[in-house]
Amino acid sequence: MGILQRFKDIISSNVNAMLDKAEDPEKMIEQYLRELTGDLAEVKRETASVMADEAKAKRNLIANQEEVEKYTAMAKKALAAGDEESAKIFIKKKQSLEEVGESLQQMYDVAASNSAKMRQMHDKLVKDLQELQQRKAVIQAKIKIAKAQEKVNEAAKNSAANKAEASLGAFARIEEKVDHMLDEANAMAELQMEPVDETMAAEARYYEAISNSKVDAELEAMKAELGLG
Repeated sequence: MGILQRFKDIISSNVNAMLDKAEDPEKMIEQYLRELTGDLAEVKRETASVMADEAKAKRNLIANQEEVEKYTAMAKKALAAGDEESAKIFIKKKQSLEEVGESLQQMYDVAASNSAKMRQMHDKLVKDLQELQQRKAVIQAKIKIAKAQEKVNEAAKNSAANKAEASLGAFARIEEKVDHMLDEANAMAELQMEPVDETMAAEARYYEAISNSKVDAELEAMKAELGLG
């Protein structure tokens, strides 16, 4: 049956597996919901048609069985009345009906099987739609949280605290460069100083000692003259 072949993938489909593999779960759900809604409408129509075929096949089978029972009873009555000829006619009719009944039974079995499969697909689709509606709400909530987190991350990246931290880093590098320049200037000043003449330094100390001795000698003379010694 064509409808069973077309919808065999619906029976074996796994909603969770499809969603887990989807790059955009929210978009995948919307698409799958639309597809399943369309499939469900068609499955409902086909299921109703197949169930009607089953009901008709069952009525035909029951009617045939009733006819078999009727001619069985008539054959027995004819035999009871000693009318074997009529009994044979009734038995022949009964056997003919039983042969038809075998075909009717096969037709009913097929119709009942198709009806069961269609009901299975119908119930599966209803369940999938309910599950997708629940998953859709959960995924949409998660997407909102993820987008909010992205905004927080972006705001944190561009926050004043981060800018201040970057400025401190820049000032530290400038200060380090200034210190290096000062160290170079001091070193250059030290290199440009005239070297000390050791001989002249020694002579200066020597003359200073002689000068101090003369001052001390004159001081002692003045004290002696004044009788302060």
